[in-house]
Amino acid sequence: MTAPDWAQLRGQLDAEGVALLPGLLDGAQCADLRGLYDQPERFRSRIQMERYRFGRGEYQYFAAPLPSLVQALRETVYAQLLPLANDWAQRLGETRRYPETHAQFVAQCHAAGQGRPTPLLLRYRTGDYNCLHQDLYGALAFPLQLVVLLSEPGVDFEGGELALTEQRPRAQSRLRVLPLRRGDAAVFAVHQRPVQGSRGSHRVQLRHGVSTVTRGERLALGVIFHDAS
Repeated sequence: MTAPDWAQLRGQLDAEGVALLPGLLDGAQCADLRGLYDQPERFRSRIQMERYRFGRGEYQYFAAPLPSLVQALRETVYAQLLPLANDWAQRLGETRRYPETHAQFVAQCHAAGQGRPTPLLLRYRTGDYNCLHQDLYGALAFPLQLVVLLSEPGVDFEGGELALTEQRPRAQSRLRVLPLRRGDAAVFAVHQRPVQGSRGSHRVQLRHGVSTVTRGERLALGVIFHDAS
């Protein structure tokens, strides 16, 4: 994994609600993760998006224990995002503070009845897409998440851009399309973040999705830090 400049990344996240991590994973790591998709014993469930009107395509949630690379991402990225997560909680007037390690946070999730791991692999083929949504799986949620593109745009697939929308009070939604290459990652707010206004911080809502894949196959890794009920 390429070591990002975490201080700069936290600044971008605070300003925009999203930040890019170019080349977080190398080609071999992306290929290894893609190869897991057809190993059903590695997953706890498979979701067909069209069945639930989430879009078209499918994804699978990893079973415990997670693959070592996914577990490492969960632990190391959580530690780097923790200062910003706690700062956001304070600015939003929340009493909760997130613990020092990801293991401690997972223990809190399990104590709250959220015991199922949420990292997942997503697979889109020609005509597939993912509607705008928020990855909330229970009352306890970490405010940031990570997505890594595992396929190469223009080679493995066309279309399939990662898109985010932000809704500020009394304003129209802002759309942002993220130009990811294979191995690049994006970190973004799960569902809301604080933005400074004339009367203090206020909440803005974020959603994310994937545009229609027009050719080929697109795989991505989603790393969500809270577990599911």
